Amino acid sequence: MTIQQPTTIRGARTRTGRTPTKPHGQWAVDGREPLNPNEEIKLADDGLNVRERIENVYAQGGFRSIDPSDLHGRFRWWGLYTQRKPGIDGGRTAQLEPHELEDEYFMMRVRIDGGQLTTEQLRVIGGISTEFGRDIADITDRQNVQLHWVRIEDVPEIWRRLESVGLNTTEACGDVPRTFLASAVAGIAEDELIDPTPQLREIIDRYLGDPSFSNLPRKYKTAITGHPSQDVVHEINDCSFVAVEHPELGIGYDLWVGGALAAVPRLGERLGAFVAPERVAEVWHGVTSVFRDYGYRRLRNKARMKFLLADWGTAKMREVLETEYLSSPLPDGPAPARPIGAPDHVGVHRQKDGRFYIGASTTVGRLSGSTLTRLADLAEANGSHRVRPTVFQKVLVLDVPEDRVPHVVAGLDDLGLPSRPSLFRRGTIACTGIEFCKLAIVETKQNAARAIDRLEERLAELEPEIGQTITLHVNGCPNSCARIQSADIGLKGQLVTIDGQQVPGYQVHLGGGLATEGRPEAGLGRTVRGLKVPADGIADYAERVIRRFLADREGGETFATWAHRADEEALQ
Repeated sequence: MTIQQPTTIRGARTRTGRTPTKPHGQWAVDGREPLNPNEEIKLADDGLNVRERIENVYAQGGFRSIDPSDLHGRFRWWGLYTQRKPGIDGGRTAQLEPHELEDEYFMMRVRIDGGQLTTEQLRVIGGISTEFGRDIADITDRQNVQLHWVRIEDVPEIWRRLESVGLNTTEACGDVPRTFLASAVAGIAEDELIDPTPQLREIIDRYLGDPSFSNLPRKYKTAITGHPSQDVVHEINDCSFVAVEHPELGIGYDLWVGGALAAVPRLGERLGAFVAPERVAEVWHGVTSVFRDYGYRRLRNKARMKFLLADWGTAKMREVLETEYLSSPLPDGPAPARPIGAPDHVGVHRQKDGRFYIGASTTVGRLSGSTLTRLADLAEANGSHRVRPTVFQKVLVLDVPEDRVPHVVAGLDDLGLPSRPSLFRRGTIACTGIEFCKLAIVETKQNAARAIDRLEERLAELEPEIGQTITLHVNGCPNSCARIQSADIGLKGQLVTIDGQQVPGYQVHLGGGLATEGRPEAGLGRTVRGLKVPADGIADYAERVIRRFLADREGGETFATWAHRADEEALQ
């Protein structure tokens, strides 16, 4: 039988209004007068300049010496956020001011563009985590490593160690081009269409830390892939390049613009333009400049590229890009082929050079510095000097000789990083949550980890019948750092009322997903009115809805397809 795919939903209404009564703060239209406190801070001093004060003033004077406009603004340009003070429950998140929520410690994001790491670099990160971060090191879903418990006094030494091996925290946060996502198997996969590493390196070398892009309307996310699995969640990035084969021009990239989730999700759209490899950096510069000059700056909640695209449409976006920012128009191009293969790259896979890469699952990204160090040791003991985190909170060990594969697989198992994980461990990711994040309402990583353990106990015998990874994404607030609207089961942290009592819990999104094999187009999940899950009830709900799916599905129907057609009663 023919299985109907879930309806593609590009996103909620995002239009700002056709006849605004107030300026949007677009530099190219309204001038550069700052229209809110964030813009005033950025105009007063470039965020990149705060590094000198961190090294020479704040590291000596301690936390209480930090100027508030630096602490709550410019520090982000160097990958630093204050973390949440322990003991403040989620019910107070929206009631307290940021300074009341924050601890005198920082979360620090180590920028790892494309996830490309050497074992030497991994060992340095592990050592920093162990010595300065209470042995916590989280793999994020943007190929970064995030550290916790960092003191301002230690930041200069941490930077020195990172930069000694070619790493940095430059623009890992803030209103800047964030870490660039790239295929975790770039340059090694047998079935790769094109290695995007040269294009990635050109953009980084030319524009990372460039003051011309250090004051964007808000954060700006980029992705590039040459792999047929389309493994960089391109539909939810501001600017993405996806490998295609043009019938006349050969292999290049299809250009996507304007994707993002957060509280108002919107999927990115094709501009219908073909980008030759040698023009990727130019086009990225052009799209980023469009956002800088025309993006909305007056209201922070309207300041992402998706809102500009919603108002302009793809035709105007491409026209402005080509006529104002590029040296010549782009040729029309085909859409990418339907994705093939698993984008998380879990398992054992042959490389194009005859060696192997092995993809292993973390438990919702939570690791330790000690584990990272041991992972570097394991890789090197078996002939590998490269590892790569993925956008699914997984980690790959590259360049493993065939006769060493069993040793690496066993060693990864010993580290709690299985390359043959259960469907539930493989499909679950989680954001930072209330443990460290000032925006969070609910705990995520511990709740999700417990849910994985329980689902493995209760549904292990049903895995062959399930036959597919059912993605479970757990987020501590509405901002969707864990991509809840693009999961089979997405859980959004909030206070929920159950049996008349207000408790930490989650709103449920069902049937979302990005393009992957078996699902050619991305679509956002649906919500069911009144469907809420208590914080400790993730496994109970997931088990219940998965069993109902198995009982009700038709033929080879996917969970997402079933979730979009099922009656609300079946989803409770």
